[in-house]
Amino acid sequence: MSAQYQVNGETAADISASIEAGVVRGDWITGAALPSVRVLASALHVSPATVAKAYQELRQRGVVETEGRRGTRVRERPAVAVPRSAPHSPVPAGLRDLSAGEPDVRLLPPLGPVLMTVADKTGPPQGYTSAVTMPELIDAARPRLLADGIPVADAAIAVTAGALDSIERVLTAHLRLGDSVAVEDPGWAGLIDLIAALGLRPVPVAVDDQGPETESLAEALHSGVRAVAITVRAQNPTGAAVSEARAARLRDLLAAHPEVVVIEDDHAAELAERAPHCVGPVTRSWAFIRSASKPFGPDLRIAVLAGDETTVARVVGRMRIGMGWVSTTQQRMLLHLWQDSGVTARVAAAATEYARRRRGLIEAVRAAGAVAHGETGINVWIPVPDETRAVAGLRDAGFAVAPGALFRLRSAPGIRITVSSLEDEDVPQLARAIASVTSAFVPTAPMR
Repeated sequence: MSAQYQVNGETAADISASIEAGVVRGDWITGAALPSVRVLASALHVSPATVAKAYQELRQRGVVETEGRRGTRVRERPAVAVPRSAPHSPVPAGLRDLSAGEPDVRLLPPLGPVLMTVADKTGPPQGYTSAVTMPELIDAARPRLLADGIPVADAAIAVTAGALDSIERVLTAHLRLGDSVAVEDPGWAGLIDLIAALGLRPVPVAVDDQGPETESLAEALHSGVRAVAITVRAQNPTGAAVSEARAARLRDLLAAHPEVVVIEDDHAAELAERAPHCVGPVTRSWAFIRSASKPFGPDLRIAVLAGDETTVARVVGRMRIGMGWVSTTQQRMLLHLWQDSGVTARVAAAATEYARRRRGLIEAVRAAGAVAHGETGINVWIPVPDETRAVAGLRDAGFAVAPGALFRLRSAPGIRITVSSLEDEDVPQLARAIASVTSAFVPTAPMR
């Protein structure tokens, strides 16, 4: 039996564990096809039903995925740690890395002085019973959100360990194995991975520059989705921002589905130069999440979650019997960052700089005859006829970009370019290279 068939076990649990162990060791590379149910059943001398159940368990854990006639394959980013695993593949030396989706570290406020200031002002050591969500942080968060038009005057507010942590907690608070979630397509790879790992089913919703398309969301709601995830601005990977008009249409649509959980992600927060247009609260269960990672640094794993009383109570209750609370040191740091006028000015300057880089690239790409999207944030989405050819062509030109397959479910091919490390002198060459790999390609529906 070949290497990829080194699977053992007599029960579904044993077989799935054997395959998962092979993925962890690196015996199965991402995208590798698993043997058909009947072939593996014959090799292991078990029934096809046993192998089918093993594959089902692996799908529910986000290790593999089934792709119709292509069969069952190891996911591009399986929900297990694999050798040399990282958010993205290492970029060869000599290439300008535009693939990572991370903020420019040169524009982030330094956290060292903030940590020292917080340490100096911290009182006696915290115990398990006293270390909870800081009332001072909630008191500061509410007016900040209200100032941006987020209707949280009567909302419950909690603190979590980041945007994805918040989304996971809201989903697990309301949904059960096998439930479906409407997600933007193309959309955030981390969320798509999370849904797979939770054993939920993603239902794609088309996105344009103004956010989720209403007709596409209507189809998803009609299919019976239990939750909807919306990025209010700086959508990853397209840069879409929900417009005021689109928010109103989405609100009207969702009002007819009061049982659906609405999750709004404001991960860019202060770094987005455009004001957010909130959709909720319009159903019984709603959560609005604002992360600190993009404006203040990815290592500051903290977010504010506002929502209905039941949702927030379930999130906090589940945290209490798990991680307990978000470090009060981090909470004090975020409060200090919010209150520091110098930091506020620095973040505003970073938002302006990202907008300048993003618009400069989009204008150059369009002038070269190609299509580019990026209303807000740090990413630009380029529709392409062939992702493999586009990524390879740009690599040959000296640029590493992210293939759209990481972010897509059913939408058309594309590539994501992050402007964080883009230098002005690189733009003309990059635009020409993009035009070259998209030549004679005119998408009829850019993000479908």
